[in-house]
Amino acid sequence: MASAQDRARIFDLLIVGGGVNGCGLARDAAGRGLSVYLCEKGDLGSATSSASTKLIHGGLRYLEYYQFRLVRQALAERDRLLSIAPHIVTPRRFVVPHDARLRAAWRIRAGLFLYDHLGGAARLPISIPVDLRSHRYGRPLKPDFPRGFVYSDCWVDDARLVLLNAVDAANRGARIATRTTCTGLRRQGDHWVARLRRHGMEWQVRARALVNAAGPWVEDVAAVMQDATGPAGSPPAEAPPQPRIRLVRGSHIVVPRLFQGQQAYLFQGEDRRVVFAIPFQDAFTLIGTTDEPHPDPAQPPAASPAEIAYLCSAVNRYLKRSIAAADIVSSFSGIRPLFDDGQEDPSAVSRDYVLHLDAPGPEGVGGAAAPVLTIYGGKITTYRQLAERVLDRLAPHLPALSRPWTDKAPLPGGDLPGHDLEGFIGDLILRHPGLDRTFLRRIARRHGSLTDAVLDNAKRPADLGRDFGGGLTECEIDWLHRNEWAETAEDILWRRTKTGLFMSEEGRDLFADWFEHQIAA
Repeated sequence: MASAQDRARIFDLLIVGGGVNGCGLARDAAGRGLSVYLCEKGDLGSATSSASTKLIHGGLRYLEYYQFRLVRQALAERDRLLSIAPHIVTPRRFVVPHDARLRAAWRIRAGLFLYDHLGGAARLPISIPVDLRSHRYGRPLKPDFPRGFVYSDCWVDDARLVLLNAVDAANRGARIATRTTCTGLRRQGDHWVARLRRHGMEWQVRARALVNAAGPWVEDVAAVMQDATGPAGSPPAEAPPQPRIRLVRGSHIVVPRLFQGQQAYLFQGEDRRVVFAIPFQDAFTLIGTTDEPHPDPAQPPAASPAEIAYLCSAVNRYLKRSIAAADIVSSFSGIRPLFDDGQEDPSAVSRDYVLHLDAPGPEGVGGAAAPVLTIYGGKITTYRQLAERVLDRLAPHLPALSRPWTDKAPLPGGDLPGHDLEGFIGDLILRHPGLDRTFLRRIARRHGSLTDAVLDNAKRPADLGRDFGGGLTECEIDWLHRNEWAETAEDILWRRTKTGLFMSEEGRDLFADWFEHQIAA
């Protein structure tokens, strides 16, 4: 809930939506000296932003749709994010077994050449052809695919990327309000008045500019906007027409690890779509994704039997080790709020973002009506650049902004010496000889240079408190609750950590009961 001081002030920027776009914008704006208030109706990153394929990539397949600008921008952002968040963004090699019936080898080579060079001087190894009959990358594959290609991209812990942006925004003065629903928005001359509600308590917040970053729910937020700038006593005007979004569901499954090594695989389906198989949390393989229409954002997304069958079939076509629905240990789905560009095929709809600004009156002139900017589409890789573009568009309506800064400033925990995660983990193991190496490796991948603060001088396992499984201990739980807005067991098991994968259903229930009575009470 807002303090009396917050209710009395006028913030520079109100952001509705706590996914990667909203939290990235809050961080950028707060770092440029703006006063920021962000409200999120659920947990931070609890919808689309934590249900991605967990890649920081240029989007190799977007080249087939001639989206060269998007690929170029995303590749440049990939290298920036690798620099500022080396603890949660890690390089990975991707293997593409070649099926001549689907795509000609020359076409793949040309695409990979462009991919290697569109983003400028890249930090990652370039693509190469491989003989899968002799290369270790070919061992998990059926002999039907003797040739292939290997290229580079990055993996990311998507939910933690959202959280770390929010943490840095809060450290720089932003107000972050989770489990807070925006129930009304009223334009009053040069500012907006937002009506907010959390756990039955209601209050108002005022701001000079509004950003609708609600993802799949942007149209719901637009529906509660009113313009109260008309003549006294006149009814509020309807919000101006907005562009439309297209909601597409992407589903993923998690199965026990299917192959050795850190390489991932990109499989081409019979329908020419692609499916990734990616090493996940050491013991599992993440498989995804699908592209299915999902017209109602109020309907929680879930992997349908048809989607599960599709993903299993795509893997079974290539790997020696086959899988079925019974092998799935977890699944998740997200709703992608894509800008509706009229494409019939969901896979062909652009992943680029569109910014729609409504600012009645001359820009930059005192007394002009308060602006609202709505974000449509986008992808997790380009969230940082998107935030810069939003502030560029809003600059005439805000106090003077300092220069962009997020391209080089590490996210919390990302200031590792030499951007070297493995070197940091090695030093961490030497400093904590009494703690399990696997535990230290996993926690370092979540917290980076903040790991010692999370461990709170623990020397032996007993110092960490109760271990609930998967290396989740009371010590880290306390940190997540105090510093990362973790309010439920789900927040911790599936977003701040992925330790729920390592627990039985009974173990997760026991943890939820303990958390509710010991921490959340």
